[in-house]
Amino acid sequence: MLDSSTSPLFQQYLTIAWHLAGKLDFHSAIRAVAEHIALIVPHDHMDVCIIMPGSRFHMAYESGFETQWSKRTEARIEESPLKRLLTGEVDTMLTDDAMVDPAFHFEGSFVQPIMEYKLKSRVHVALKVRGETIGALSFSDLKPNVYTVVDVERARWIADLIAPYFFALRASDEARRAAIAEAETRVRAEGLRIGALKLTQALEAERQRIGMDLHDQTLADMTRFARRLERLSQMKNVPGEMLAPLFQSLQQSMRDLRQIIEQARPSVLALFGLVEAIDNHLDRSVHDSGLSIGWTLRDESDGMVERLPKPVLTALFRITQEAINNAVRHSQADHIGVRLGHAGGRFLIEIRDDGVGFDPDVETTGSGIGNMKTRARLIGAQFTCRREMAETVVKVTLPVPKEG
Repeated sequence: MLDSSTSPLFQQYLTIAWHLAGKLDFHSAIRAVAEHIALIVPHDHMDVCIIMPGSRFHMAYESGFETQWSKRTEARIEESPLKRLLTGEVDTMLTDDAMVDPAFHFEGSFVQPIMEYKLKSRVHVALKVRGETIGALSFSDLKPNVYTVVDVERARWIADLIAPYFFALRASDEARRAAIAEAETRVRAEGLRIGALKLTQALEAERQRIGMDLHDQTLADMTRFARRLERLSQMKNVPGEMLAPLFQSLQQSMRDLRQIIEQARPSVLALFGLVEAIDNHLDRSVHDSGLSIGWTLRDESDGMVERLPKPVLTALFRITQEAINNAVRHSQADHIGVRLGHAGGRFLIEIRDDGVGFDPDVETTGSGIGNMKTRARLIGAQFTCRREMAETVVKVTLPVPKEG
């Protein structure tokens, strides 16, 4: 025990504490105090082993010369020669010759540096903070029979002195790693979002190109074929009753194709915006169904919809279009309601119907739930479809770019 502030050892401990101040990483901290620690516990090699928070791994930081201990990025505690100390089974370890001491040699133990550099005499003490072992301080000498219990006691004093500082460095390093990981996640998410918008835009352009090709070529060919059938049915010696069903089927196919083409070319969206496009689709879908379905459309977005990029507007229209189509065709609803709004800086669209509903976790043929989820993911939006009270509610929310 140190009994006087004038003790040379005490002065050395103060010097160690003084040199630690301001060091922001493990390597610089070790190098700053190694020379002064050597005056208290002479050594050929010194290292500090730090347990990674919440894991079974540790990192080593060395002084004197560098071994494989500090070069391993994922060193497992179970493989460390100091396993008993790092797991809290013992607080100190002392040996006259680690090259032959069975305490360091067990199945799976990584003792290569001990054998390669002939680290014989060794003393180890636990680094503890508030009773928790956060690592170990180790000294090695190339000669055997060097260290005694006095060196263990002195190493214990050094460990108690540096442990809080290394605990703070570990916490700082962990916070820095977390901040870097979070920043990388944000960068990746932003990259994916931008890439998704470009992909959505390209997909929509291709969809519209296909729609125009269908209109200019396929529909035109079918129209000419229909006219020929009509003329053929008027000719003598041609049984009209055989051609009539074929003509009717062709007419129905042409109507279906026109609907596909119309859906592939959202001209109302391009000309008048999202609200008008939804209003137009609601009115036409209900009218064409021949059903007595009431509907409402409310725009409570306070102009936020105008700040959304064009690819996002297109995706939102497609999602809303699919939800409306599902409600009209399958829900047996008496009323469909669409609301555009905002909350907490996020734009939202809700499509509600009071129909029979379905299990949104079970993809049904033609429901298009999967398509809506995919479109939402592509623009970085959150998609939900669930039953609320007696209604089926499809909701899409996404952040809105700031103005300017």
